[in-house]
Amino acid sequence: MENQKIPVTVLTGFLGSGKTTLLNRILTEQHGKRIAVIENEFGEVGIDQALVINAEEEIFEMNNGCICCTVRGDLIRILGNLLKRRDKFDHILVETTGLADPGPVAQTFFMDDELRAQFRLDGIVTLVDAKHVLLHLEESDECKAQIAFADVLVLNKTDLVDAEQLDGLEKRIHSMNAMAKVIRAQNARVPLEKVLDVGGFDLARALVQKPTFLEPEYPFEWAGEWTLPEGQCSLCVEQGPDETMTVAWVPLASDGELADELERGVRLFAEPAVKADPGTAIHPGSPFELQLTAKGTRRFELQVPKAGRWVLFTEHLPAEFDFRLEVSGARLDPASQKQLAPAHEHDESVTSVGIELPGEVDPKKLNKWLSALLRDQGADLFRSKGILNIAGSDKRLVFQGVHMLFDSEEEQPWGSRPRLNQLVFIGRKLDRAKLNAGFAACLN
Repeated sequence: MENQKIPVTVLTGFLGSGKTTLLNRILTEQHGKRIAVIENEFGEVGIDQALVINAEEEIFEMNNGCICCTVRGDLIRILGNLLKRRDKFDHILVETTGLADPGPVAQTFFMDDELRAQFRLDGIVTLVDAKHVLLHLEESDECKAQIAFADVLVLNKTDLVDAEQLDGLEKRIHSMNAMAKVIRAQNARVPLEKVLDVGGFDLARALVQKPTFLEPEYPFEWAGEWTLPEGQCSLCVEQGPDETMTVAWVPLASDGELADELERGVRLFAEPAVKADPGTAIHPGSPFELQLTAKGTRRFELQVPKAGRWVLFTEHLPAEFDFRLEVSGARLDPASQKQLAPAHEHDESVTSVGIELPGEVDPKKLNKWLSALLRDQGADLFRSKGILNIAGSDKRLVFQGVHMLFDSEEEQPWGSRPRLNQLVFIGRKLDRAKLNAGFAACLN
């Protein structure tokens, strides 16, 4: 029955909008719910879990990167694992990276038969940074999508703008999504009954916003079907636009069709890929990351345990790498194939720089460095956050910044945890070497 399904809330919003603040409020208030949290970060150093209260038992972290296509398999796998401990929780919260389009996340709960039977998408809650959202609306498709797909819009940081600006902003976002409830907030303080159990995701509105909503997106761009003999086949790949390419292959049921195997490919690509140099034996099942750094033909050997129909999934299009299969030196063409290029693109100009260094931080040097950084690069620095080991203090210093706004406070004692400084910067025109050198100069 519908009411027996596990409700899922997707928490989204652009970088620095206050998602983790709201998440902490949900985890600490007395609402009687047992909540499991699935979290996705954009960045090389994962620190969001450390910023969430009681994270040791409640956070399930997905791979860094896009939560929509390349990490959709992770979401499916983690939800499947959560079902094994169904008695431990009664609500799931998925916090997306600030650069994610929430549409494909919501799509997962409609496209995967197993998940649809067990979970109910209760709603998408989008936080909007009243101070900075206008800087991103015109140039970020993800920021627009986060607002357009929301069932509830939390207009956060209202204390940082005047009443006239706030009214204008609310009118603007309401024009983008007239059906969503808008809640004004400071510090993400909202009645939790307004963001949990909101009554269900509006699929009809999602289809209006994106007619292709129910057309799934995949972490691979191509799939092909072959009839292969038992024994060894050569997988031949030329150098292409990337130095690596991930592939996976599985047997196809005798009465199956290529299209029936695509969701299976999503699950395969969620598993860690094995690095494979030329000459490596490639077995069915787990994905392999083909190493293609040298020019010329690279040959990998498919070990076919049984003659029959097989499906091969490739991260990129075969034409980009002159990808082909050969049996006894003769090229073997696929019986059928399907191109699955991503239906959306990401802003490749937005990058992340992660820093992890031991040592004690001189607070005066840190303040001077950060002040200069925010002054000079604040417009291009979308998000900054970190956990620091300040000289003379037994407590962790947590700092968070959005553009030129910056805040820090001492939190939990370090205790037995390693005193490692961890920082993440997300934005455009980031100079990795300069950021690393700048922070290193703040250490005693």
